Amino acid sequence: MGMNRRWSLLVGSATAAIAFSPVAAPSVAAAAPLHPVAHSVSYVPLRGAVRHLPFDTVFGNVDYNGGPVMPSNTDYIVFWSPGGLGAYGPEYVSGLERWFKDLSHDRGGHQNTDSVTAQYRDLTGAYSSYNVTFGGGLLDTHPYPVSQCPVNAPVTNCFTDLQLQQEVERFVAARHLTTDLRHEYFVMTPPNVEGCFSNDPTQNFGGCSAGEVPSTLAAYCAYHSNSLLSPMVLYADDPFVTGNPGCDDGNHPNGPSDGALVGGLSHEQNESVSDPIPNDAWTDGAGAGQGFEVGDLCDGVMGHVLGTAPDGAKYNQVINGHFYWYQTEWSNQGHGCLQRLTPRSVQPTAEFTATAGSGLTMNFDATGSTASGGVAEYVWQFNDSFGAQTIEQTTPTISHTFPASGAYSIGLTIFAQHGLSTGTGAIVTTGQNGFSAGFTFSPAHPADGQKVTFSALTMVSNQPVTTYLWEFGDGSTGSGATPTHRYAKPGTYKVTLVAFSGVGSAFPGAGAAPIVTHDVHVN
Repeated sequence: MGMNRRWSLLVGSATAAIAFSPVAAPSVAAAAPLHPVAHSVSYVPLRGAVRHLPFDTVFGNVDYNGGPVMPSNTDYIVFWSPGGLGAYGPEYVSGLERWFKDLSHDRGGHQNTDSVTAQYRDLTGAYSSYNVTFGGGLLDTHPYPVSQCPVNAPVTNCFTDLQLQQEVERFVAARHLTTDLRHEYFVMTPPNVEGCFSNDPTQNFGGCSAGEVPSTLAAYCAYHSNSLLSPMVLYADDPFVTGNPGCDDGNHPNGPSDGALVGGLSHEQNESVSDPIPNDAWTDGAGAGQGFEVGDLCDGVMGHVLGTAPDGAKYNQVINGHFYWYQTEWSNQGHGCLQRLTPRSVQPTAEFTATAGSGLTMNFDATGSTASGGVAEYVWQFNDSFGAQTIEQTTPTISHTFPASGAYSIGLTIFAQHGLSTGTGAIVTTGQNGFSAGFTFSPAHPADGQKVTFSALTMVSNQPVTTYLWEFGDGSTGSGATPTHRYAKPGTYKVTLVAFSGVGSAFPGAGAAPIVTHDVHVN
């Protein structure tokens, strides 16, 4: 998961809320206090945790929350090891690089689980396509920071998510790598290098990676998230879990690298495409599995065995002629966990209007939406309160009263009878008809070379915006609420903004990360 889901549930808990196993006092005190997770993250839970819980009260599908998907994904592996690649042991590095190369070779096809995830759309019209490019395996030999979480033998280092974010930001900047909605950095650490979000047993989220000692601290196998620093970077943390029964089932058609794939890498890669900023694009919006992403819903569900590899291991994926073994992914189309999917040619459409009612009440009408055989369900998400669940109904109109005045990110999912779905959304402002722009720019018709000043909302969904991700449409990016940019030549440029104010309310949280676009016409 990202910082959105993938949690271990408390044993004997009366509820299905996310939580982690009670924390035992470490034998070595942490170098600095740990803090609970303060932003969205999606975890892969330990093996044996709840695998598949119903989401929507009607379908059991993921819902759209108003944020971005990845229309393409260029993936880098960052092997963070001051001692070099030898720390990972034989086959591990080459095996992971081959997997990403194989995914890239078969992109656009319908042969593997990445084709299942290529069905989810955001409000810009972009789909989470199976469009993988492998950027390469990169070695980061920068020294590890001073451990701020438990270090008990055989663990040698343990750092917090903030420390990981800082290293990813430093590494990406030093290599002049791209930071946008199409690039992600998968950080792979060697054996006995672990991470923790919190060792506070009173917290309902957080925990440590599965290799942590004592094992009662362990709660996740991997996760994906977005940095809170500027510029925003999409990243995933995949500690070494090969041989750890909490994450790896031991079935390896290729070698140790298979432990990383079944232990969370494939899971996080697919969730990143459909929900790159956890809980702000496609997640379960209601019920016991609230906050689960496409990988969480199918954790440990391997599908059909396709054959036996030369070493006797089972395989359920054939990618570029090579055999692999890892979990399935959730498909709204058909309501289930699939190994591969050929999408339907006729897609639903989603649209709605917004008009001001009395006081803080807004009226919404999705009558213009369509689906083959008729719309079966309209699912609304208003992102206005902690732990808010989606509102599901079979009629297209709804009124909603917000808790305070301001701009809110709205998500709408349209479902056909067979589960085929599409999403749309907008930012609405209480007391105003129609949709809010999200950002403005001046001058309205700039000349090439002229400075263009952009100005974005500073509050979204009743929370201050903390991180801005701008794509100016000419390959360059920016950050901050009021960036400036100059276009080198005339043309029409689609400017995209993601305004992150915190995890969407699909996950027990508040805030949102809506995506908005506007065209800038340069004379």
